[in-house]
Amino acid sequence: MSFLEIINRYDPQQVLEEIETRTAADVERALTSERLGPRDLQALLSPAAEPFLERMAQKAHYITQRRFGQTILLYAPLYLSNECTNGCLYCGFNATNKVPRKTLTMDEVERDARALLRQGFRHVLLVTGEAPDKVGNDYLAAVAEHIKPLFSSISIEVYPMEIDGYQQMVAAGVDGLTVYQESYDRELYAELHPFGRKRNYDFRLLTPERGGEAGLRRIGIGFLQGLGNFRTEAFFTGLHALYLAKHFWRSQISISFPRMRPAEGSYPPPNPVSDKQLAQLICAMRLLIHDAGLVLSTRESAKLRDNLLPLGITQISAGSCTAPGGYSEVEKSTEQFAIDDDRPPAEVEQMLRCKGYDPVWKDWDEAFLKKEVG
Repeated sequence: MSFLEIINRYDPQQVLEEIETRTAADVERALTSERLGPRDLQALLSPAAEPFLERMAQKAHYITQRRFGQTILLYAPLYLSNECTNGCLYCGFNATNKVPRKTLTMDEVERDARALLRQGFRHVLLVTGEAPDKVGNDYLAAVAEHIKPLFSSISIEVYPMEIDGYQQMVAAGVDGLTVYQESYDRELYAELHPFGRKRNYDFRLLTPERGGEAGLRRIGIGFLQGLGNFRTEAFFTGLHALYLAKHFWRSQISISFPRMRPAEGSYPPPNPVSDKQLAQLICAMRLLIHDAGLVLSTRESAKLRDNLLPLGITQISAGSCTAPGGYSEVEKSTEQFAIDDDRPPAEVEQMLRCKGYDPVWKDWDEAFLKKEVG
């Protein structure tokens, strides 16, 4: 059974009503349980859980320390192209935006990659818009093969592919996939994506499963906070993560927490998410899935990121640029969104050490997959 079949069983409005009517007793029950189910998740995401946020944070911190110790993995996004044929209303790469477009050549890719390497990064996330005629599978595979000698782990956050496309990525050296559903609300999703291949809700929803079938070692999901109702979006994200962790147990599942940021087109968030709600979401996800990677990007301010770290975060980006060629300043192009935490990677590393964390630039090597000979 696919996750599409599971989510189709739920009525979003009924889910919201159930969340909003959960009680303090429901929250207490969830906080004393070791293995949580959908009703427990609803309780932790409910208004009734807000007075329990400190207890949630303490338990989330304890679980994270037990499972991950003091380690925080550092990574950087490498934007290859801002060309796109989709009409996503909230995105700076929207095809209708009259902005400079850029796709990096292989030499430009290498310059940006080496700039990241010099800063210490060994985990990189390749990012593009969706323009299959200009940035297709063969281009991405060629990029991955070209920079593989520089990095221990290469992930992609690009357009959804078929299983054979992800198999091609794995063969080229890609080991991770990040794909945000953006919104799990089918009706809202249709409004937000008026044209382009991304309009296909079902195909996007099943993308992590195709990546898992292809053998990707890391699978990351999330919703774009600010689009749909915070509580229902969080509930379906949690269900999705549980499904993936159960069915693709060989892959590490991670959950990201992107909040909307200013971007070309100036689309205002229909449902803004507060700092307190973001903290509640992070705690709820850690209590739900103890082994999931929890990712916080430079969308958030330096102060907030520093304060949210103890709640369960295990991966952060640093020194990010969301425009192609931004690390080596190839030429000016449009960024996908504005970042908030603009500290250089070395400063982020120092902050982590001062707070007692162990910054990890590399936690994986392809050699782990190779059998010893002799």
